[in-house]
Amino acid sequence: MFDERITLLLILVTVVTSINAWQNHTMRQRWMFRPFAINHLGQYYRFLSSGFIHSDFMHMLFNMIALYFFGGVLERIYLNEFGFFGVILYVVTYLAGIVVSNLKSYFKYKELSHYNSLGASGGVASVLFGAIIYRPTSSICLYFAICLPAFIIGAIYIIYSYYSSRHTNDSINHDAHLFGSLFGIGFTILLRPAVVLEFYERIIHFNLYEFNIF
Repeated sequence: MFDERITLLLILVTVVTSINAWQNHTMRQRWMFRPFAINHLGQYYRFLSSGFIHSDFMHMLFNMIALYFFGGVLERIYLNEFGFFGVILYVVTYLAGIVVSNLKSYFKYKELSHYNSLGASGGVASVLFGAIIYRPTSSICLYFAICLPAFIIGAIYIIYSYYSSRHTNDSINHDAHLFGSLFGIGFTILLRPAVVLEFYERIIHFNLYEFNIF
């Protein structure tokens, strides 16, 4: 009954709020993640509101495409595993992923008034890795061309995010990607510990030579 509807609702809300923030500078400033404002003004809502606005159209498009494909998968899995309660768990996974993914940046930049970030990457990473834990050998295609097993893409993503968070000085919040991913893994296992054994069984029986890369 609720198949993918929550994912579509999250996408719709995020698109609407992002577009509004592009047109409303005051809203953008009030919603973005600013550790200094949280620490000194108690604006804790920014942990979550920042996940519903984006810097530009491509930033939003990339996150929402990923949310549609992987969020939809996890939503269906949770519905099958937990029934209607799975809807709540799915929303919690996404929203808590946004909040948790900002924690490292908060403690790192809470005394820097100029630092800010925005975007749904933490929540998207959370549902992405929840889906990978359940479907590790499913195919993920890079730029719709080269396809690799989800668990390999996931490992590369985590290694890249970890390295970039320490050695790359760009405008991307790699810490949010990393901690969103780790939260997604941990929360998924917490909800259903048996998924660890299922993940292991799928990995050890996977044959990369039979996998269609192109």
